Amino acid sequence: MAAKRYGGRFSPGIGPQDGGTNPTPPAPIRHRLASRPKYITMAAVPFLFGAFFQDPAGMAASLAAFGTLASAMWMTGQGLAAEAAYEVRRVARRPAIPRKLFGSVLTGLGLGLGVAEPGSLAGAGLVGATGMVLHWLAFGADPMRDKGTAGTDEFQQGRADRMIEEGEAHLAQIREAIRTTGDRWLAARVDRFAATVEDLFDRVRSNPGDLSAARRYMTVYLSGTRDATVKFADLYRRTGDPATRQSFEAFLDDLEGDFSAKSRHLLEGDKADLDIEIGVLRDRLAREGVRSDEPAALEPPRTETARFLDSVLTPGRDKAR
Repeated sequence: MAAKRYGGRFSPGIGPQDGGTNPTPPAPIRHRLASRPKYITMAAVPFLFGAFFQDPAGMAASLAAFGTLASAMWMTGQGLAAEAAYEVRRVARRPAIPRKLFGSVLTGLGLGLGVAEPGSLAGAGLVGATGMVLHWLAFGADPMRDKGTAGTDEFQQGRADRMIEEGEAHLAQIREAIRTTGDRWLAARVDRFAATVEDLFDRVRSNPGDLSAARRYMTVYLSGTRDATVKFADLYRRTGDPATRQSFEAFLDDLEGDFSAKSRHLLEGDKADLDIEIGVLRDRLAREGVRSDEPAALEPPRTETARFLDSVLTPGRDKAR
């Protein structure tokens, strides 16, 4: 007889079953070198402890060296996180701040301060330059080019990026509000909802033309969800009312369904546009290959891309007609 696991919805790690209809929370984005900055910071600890056994000038230099190296590794860690987010996205802007480059400069400065002595500044500079090179070899360079944005409208892409940043800020506030309840299942439930929202963000990021259709979801609905979540978390912390919790879960279910439907709708719209553009190409190629005296009338292209392809592929004599 097979063993059967028992547990209620409030048991540790157990929550209401959803039949697998909800998306799995995305795994945290982590760079494969994310642990290295911590080890380098630990290696700089002798500068910190050694400072208390030196004269005032030496103490100041050693403390400055440790602080600079610690700051360099923090900046490098932020750069690795930005690079990891850049790598997992199909469409991404290069990081606005080259954090790993700044981390490299601070590393060289920190090492130079740590070994600097009166009359040996050239040696300290050489050590600092070596540290910068080693930093580049260990962590690489920052992404310096946008990815997947070729052929997109810069203005539209910028608007989409700003709207996505605003939506991500709303999601972060929603997650933080739920964490204050101390309920792990609710936190996981919100993460599943966030996965659906981030899927919509990806759709808009890869096709900024969808922004107008998704704007209400990314601003008004997310902002309202944030406000409702903050109020729920405050009330649930004070009362622990199961009815309040059930109402909030139903609210998330409905909202998640709406976001999923909008993502599917955008995907179907992109496919329809692609079908039209492929049809334009086929018709133009057919006209070029087998020409009759009067070509059959073609359905006028409806999208901007289709009209552009039609104008490019139509010979001059066809346009004259």
